[in-house]
Amino acid sequence: MLKDNIHAEHIEIGIGVTIHPSAVIRGLNGLANRISIGDHTYIGADVQIICDDFKIGDYSKIHHHTNIYGYQPCSIGHNAWIGQYVIIDSIGKTDIGNNCGIGAASHLWSHVKFGDTLNGCRFNSHKPLIIGNDVWITGHCTISPITAADKSMVLAGSVVTEDLAYNNIYAGQPAKSISHKIGYQFIEPTIEAKRLRMEELIEIWGGNKNKIKITEQEDEMSFNDDVSYFNINNRTYTKKNNVEEISFMKFLLPEKAKFIPLLR
Repeated sequence: MLKDNIHAEHIEIGIGVTIHPSAVIRGLNGLANRISIGDHTYIGADVQIICDDFKIGDYSKIHHHTNIYGYQPCSIGHNAWIGQYVIIDSIGKTDIGNNCGIGAASHLWSHVKFGDTLNGCRFNSHKPLIIGNDVWITGHCTISPITAADKSMVLAGSVVTEDLAYNNIYAGQPAKSISHKIGYQFIEPTIEAKRLRMEELIEIWGGNKNKIKITEQEDEMSFNDDVSYFNINNRTYTKKNNVEEISFMKFLLPEKAKFIPLLR
């Protein structure tokens, strides 16, 4: 049934995916080459994904009336949260990392073109738009074809025309870093603080605690049992897709904690 919305030569759909019947997913001129949608991802009403090569990871949400289009690939990582009425353009190629948030009515562009070049218009270009991990673009922002380093943040209503530095917060038109005034998006907690917080979250969640284990070492993470291991050091987990893990992941997202699958 989900594939009724998707028109592509190669379709990959994970488990637990929800696609609203009014969503349209296809290529620019008919069939897309590839559409890949990760586990437990939600695509809302009247979303249009018109892209020949589109990929989005696990536990992501694309809310209603968002428009994603372009003839270059568009890739979005795990745990994305994309608000309503967002535009994401991949004419120049767009790559969005893991754990990213894009607020309602924000526009992300990978090209600048329209004016009559025959009559001397100087602005006709496209280049990749690269958004790193843990980047937060709040509502009503306009993003030019730039590179946003990991953990950078853009405040509401900003217009971004230059690259964003690691963990800096930007505001204004054009946007400038204001981290020297208000600080940074992330302040790294100690491992002990992370462990205590995870233990607290497990208690609040209230599920079967025997199925969730906190660890700091990758060599303690096993795929050979039905326990889901959450590594608070590198933010990965052993994806088992059992009932307890799915429940816990949905409880954590979007703002309590974010983990991505450990590659086998």
